Amino acid sequence: MNSRLADKIATFIFWAGALVVIIILGALVAYILYHGGKYINWDFLTKPPQVIRAGGGIGPQIFNSFYLLFLSMVFTVPMGVLGGIYLAEYAQNNKLTEAIRLSIETLNSLPSIVVGLFGLLVFVNMTGWGYSLISGALALTVINLPLMVRITEESIHGVPDSLREASLALGANRWQTICKVVLPSAFPGLVSGAIITSGRVFGEAAALLFTAGMSSPALDFSQWNIFHPASPLNPFRPAETLAVHIWKVNTEGLIPDLRRVADGSAAVLILVVLGFNLAARWLGRKIYRQMTATN
Repeated sequence: MNSRLADKIATFIFWAGALVVIIILGALVAYILYHGGKYINWDFLTKPPQVIRAGGGIGPQIFNSFYLLFLSMVFTVPMGVLGGIYLAEYAQNNKLTEAIRLSIETLNSLPSIVVGLFGLLVFVNMTGWGYSLISGALALTVINLPLMVRITEESIHGVPDSLREASLALGANRWQTICKVVLPSAFPGLVSGAIITSGRVFGEAAALLFTAGMSSPALDFSQWNIFHPASPLNPFRPAETLAVHIWKVNTEGLIPDLRRVADGSAAVLILVVLGFNLAARWLGRKIYRQMTATN
């Protein structure tokens, strides 16, 4: 077999593998949207769910999901970026660095249900917070922190060394070079990574069953005191997210229109996750083009 034929065979195999992935993803998305898309309307997106009667919506679950996403990213992004900066710019090849990288890889491979049980023990029971948004946010931080660290490290490694050398030659110190040269150059990758991480947060369910809970109190959107039990911004209240709601409806639901709520909720969830991923690619490319045009 000559090299040209081997190259064609390898190219065909790679394209075939990519095509299979696209077909599976397309079929899954089409199936969910076909069964659930017809139920999506304004009332479904804004009304609270029903326990026994038909006609409920997913309004509080959508709000809880986005609020939990915000709380989680408040912890994940700063710690992930700082950890990535350390590994990319300061860490040396020694046993400490190897231990850090091993810990990151181990955390990244942990099943989310294990993180949920850890969150139940530490964030729910030991702190006394109970099932709450803050407990769920910290559990999601444990899940997504390794990914954010890795994305930050790879984005910083993608910055040419010539930019660092030019900054140092002009008299800037190392920290000024990182803040004013390296991070702005790596910003498109950081934004894309943060958005992709957000999509993972929105679709997580297993860890939140044991931390954020499977119920949500009646929310009073006129109450802006964040420590009031009925305030939607209270981080210490239980909060059922959209992904958890889908699981609960399919396993414990008593409503007569169970299939409508489950299919509609799944369609909304898949649209949001797809939106996060498409936004990451679009925003990353747009920022990169703007920075390239400026330079």
